Amino acid sequence: MEVKILEIRNNKGFVKWLLIGVSIVFLIVMLVLPLVYVIYTALREGWKVFVSSVTDEYAVKSIFLTVKVTVITVIINSVFGIFAAWLITRFKFRGKKLISTLIDLPLTISPIIAGLIFVLTFGRQSAIYPFLEKWGIQIIFAVPGIVLATIFVTFPFISREIIPVLTVKGTDEEEAAALMGANGFQIFTQITFPHIRWAFLYGVVLCSARAMGEFGAVSVLSGHLRGITNTMPLYIELLYQAFDFTGAFAMSAILVVMALVILVLKNIFEKSME
Repeated sequence: MEVKILEIRNNKGFVKWLLIGVSIVFLIVMLVLPLVYVIYTALREGWKVFVSSVTDEYAVKSIFLTVKVTVITVIINSVFGIFAAWLITRFKFRGKKLISTLIDLPLTISPIIAGLIFVLTFGRQSAIYPFLEKWGIQIIFAVPGIVLATIFVTFPFISREIIPVLTVKGTDEEEAAALMGANGFQIFTQITFPHIRWAFLYGVVLCSARAMGEFGAVSVLSGHLRGITNTMPLYIELLYQAFDFTGAFAMSAILVVMALVILVLKNIFEKSME
């Protein structure tokens, strides 16, 4: 059986090269050419124009807002992801499957629908809006709304990376530590977390990438207030609609560079998890 598997893997026939060719053509058409065109268009009018576009006041504000929202999202989702993973893998209770299903919900719902859900929940027509207004809390068309939308569409990523690792590791080491007198904090920091640290960091990378590129839900909740609620994807759309193609592609190039950095980190963590 193993010999047959090795023969299939080492096969140098037509099917193997056909699959390689189809994969390469697909990646070139769908990934490489668009990225090359983005970089080319961004630098087409010269380096000075590129620098001027990405250092514009509103461009800088959109970059800082994107980073700010991403950091807040990652911190909150990290706490939730670890707690949810620990709950699902270490405790038995009714409703576990329901919670597990709800964690996956953002992966199946359109981000635009998610944005509309928050508009209905915190907008003027909602029952809690008078209380928010009384306390001076603005969520819709403000940064808190962007943060909520981004958290919603990204919260499965960290927990879904940790859950399989905790499931495979089992509870033997943690139970032995508990019998020896270790408290919950000691068990988590000295036994549990060392096992999940690479899965956790991998989830953080995926969450960060998704948060930086989120458009649909954020677009519904932001109000497109220039310099206030425009993240990088929204600002790119604004520039493109204003026919400022160089500025739009320059900002896109910055977003591509950020994505490439995350991709490198993703590969490092993948290798560390092997």
